[in-house]
Amino acid sequence: MKPFCLEVTGDFACFTRPEMKVERVSYDVITPSAARAVFEAIFWKPEIRWKVHKIEVLRPIRWISVRRNEVASKASVSNAITAMNRGRGDLGLYVEDDRQQRAGLFLRDVSYRLHAAMELVADEARANPVKYREMFTRRAEKGQCVNQPYLGCREFAARFRLVGDSSGESPPITETRDLGWMLHDLDFTNAADPQPRFFRAQLSKGVVNLENAEVRG
Repeated sequence: MKPFCLEVTGDFACFTRPEMKVERVSYDVITPSAARAVFEAIFWKPEIRWKVHKIEVLRPIRWISVRRNEVASKASVSNAITAMNRGRGDLGLYVEDDRQQRAGLFLRDVSYRLHAAMELVADEARANPVKYREMFTRRAEKGQCVNQPYLGCREFAARFRLVGDSSGESPPITETRDLGWMLHDLDFTNAADPQPRFFRAQLSKGVVNLENAEVRG
């Protein structure tokens, strides 16, 4: 199917490198999995899958260092289940007792054009592909979404618009560089233990082409 194109912008973004264990440090550009999540936030059905083909970087790569207050722990699933079964329980997190400061190296003033194709994985969808294309187009044009798209972290909300013909749009940046190994996506072959998959990302005149990316586990 013909790919769709979204222009996505945001004030801040953080596509966290998994090798950074304590402080959050972002990749230089949006990852394919984060780009896929933007499309899924607008339109998702069990019968379809989104496959990202190309990422265009529209603004220079800029950084900002931020120190934030965060909560060191998270609510326990087992405690939640116990409270649900008993009908009572203490599930609160007390910020004053569990606060920690963490520094982060984030991207600022980001803008991308994301190209992704809708893959139909169920017979129902294959029988009527136009229906699904029109559903996504209608939602994207109206700015509707299942949940608010974000740029790596949920607090970094993304603005989006559907691009019908990118020929008249602003060109990507002219920068070319080796971005190193980048997270491509998670392999859910074993749903109980998804495995990360990586690829060697290359930014060529502002474009990361994923068509022939060699993905490794």
